[in-house]
Amino acid sequence: MLRESATAFGYDVDIAAVGDPSRALGIPGGDELLRFVDTIMTGSPDELDSARSAIIDHLGPESLVDAASVFGNFEMMNRVAEGTGIQIPRQSIERMRDTIDVLGLERLLRS
Repeated sequence: MLRESATAFGYDVDIAAVGDPSRALGIPGGDELLRFVDTIMTGSPDELDSARSAIIDHLGPESLVDAASVFGNFEMMNRVAEGTGIQIPRQSIERMRDTIDVLGLERLLRS
C-alpha cells in the first residue's frame, strides 16, 4: 500500500528504507513516520510522545491521526490473519517478491 499510494501522489519511495534507517523513504515526513511505527512497536511511552510530536511538527495533527489509523488497521488485520491461520496465497507472494526480497522477509514465509 505504501508503494501504491506513494506512486499515486508522485513520490519516488525507497521501500528499502523501511529496514535501513540510513536510506531516505522518499515521502514527506518519512523519517518521522518510520520512527513513529518503530516506537509503537518497541519504544517507551516517553519515546512515543516524542514521535507523535515530531509528526505533528512536520506534517500536522491530521497526519498523526492518519498514521495511527493506518497502523491500527494493519495491526488488526495481522492479528486476524494470525489468529485464524490465514495462509498467504502463492500468487500474492510472487506479486510482492521484490518487496519481500528488499526487506528480507523470506524468513517469515511458511513453506
